[in-house]
Amino acid sequence: MAIYDNLPVYKTSYELLIELFKLVKNFSREWKFTIGEEIKKETIEMILNIYRANSSWEKKEKIQKARENIETIRMMLRLLKDLKQIGLEKFINLNEKIESVSKQLAAWQKSAK
Repeated sequence: MAIYDNLPVYKTSYELLIELFKLVKNFSREWKFTIGEEIKKETIEMILNIYRANSSWEKKEKIQKARENIETIRMMLRLLKDLKQIGLEKFINLNEKIESVSKQLAAWQKSAK
């Protein structure tokens, strides 16, 4: 069992979290305390699920929860783009991180079977 903060999926997820925290502070008040707080909460929950999966013998369920978290984050990010809270360039940058996390979680889930 690797130390959780050495896992590539953890590192990428944490980078995503930092970027989202920086991004949310610039949202208009209306979206900052609704979608902004929810996307931060969902990202933190995903990172916690990655930690829990790494420290558990039964990884599949926790990895699946992390995969659900990342899909929720993806949907909220698209909503933020459509609401014009983030620009296209930032959307693409964040989506690349989300895709990286998603692929890593899928591979981890496959290897855990």
